[in-house]
Amino acid sequence: MAETLKSWPAGERPREKLFQHGPASLTDAELLAVLLRSGFRQTGVMTQARDLIAAFGGLRGLFSQEGKRLGEIKGLGPAKAATLLAVTEISKRCLKQQMIGKSFIREPQAVVDYLTADFQDQKKEAFKILFLNKAHAVIEARTLFTGTVDRAMVHPREIIRAALEFHASALVLAHNHPSGQIEPSAEDREITAKLASLCEAMSMKVLDHIIIGGNRYFSFRENGLL
Repeated sequence: MAETLKSWPAGERPREKLFQHGPASLTDAELLAVLLRSGFRQTGVMTQARDLIAAFGGLRGLFSQEGKRLGEIKGLGPAKAATLLAVTEISKRCLKQQMIGKSFIREPQAVVDYLTADFQDQKKEAFKILFLNKAHAVIEARTLFTGTVDRAMVHPREIIRAALEFHASALVLAHNHPSGQIEPSAEDREITAKLASLCEAMSMKVLDHIIIGGNRYFSFRENGLL
């Protein structure tokens, strides 16, 4: 019979410990155990949490898995897999909400943090646009194109259409390199120049093009390319 948390001293149970000392006091395994709530068969929830963290090399590895993969893991099932997916999406949406309304010029790190979390561990390349108002505050962020492992087909006309829809005065382009390399390719430079020219003709400005690779980023603006 699997060991249950109810048999543990109250001060050592993850949920009680969380309320007494705050979430920061919990280990990664304890935090995961709070989400999982229960183990399975002969495996207690803390053992399951530790095994999952070990199997995927940490919380990041676990939470970067797709829904199908999570559902295939022994002891998770659809309910627990859905919980993990929901937590991942909630964290991304929180970062997006923190970014909306902030000035890209004064607080560019908020944009980088959001993009890093959103693109993190994605297996395919995606192209996202951040729409900004006259004060260069972020109005909205949208992924407009997704592609293969190393390419997302970008259609400038759709970007301009979306920019007009949001009444944007400026744009920040962003995409990921699943390979982890952050140096812009010749195609990256070409599409950036093309979009900058088109936007200028429409009285809009491309402020930056940010490439995310793993936990690193490349900014066209910071490197004098825009």
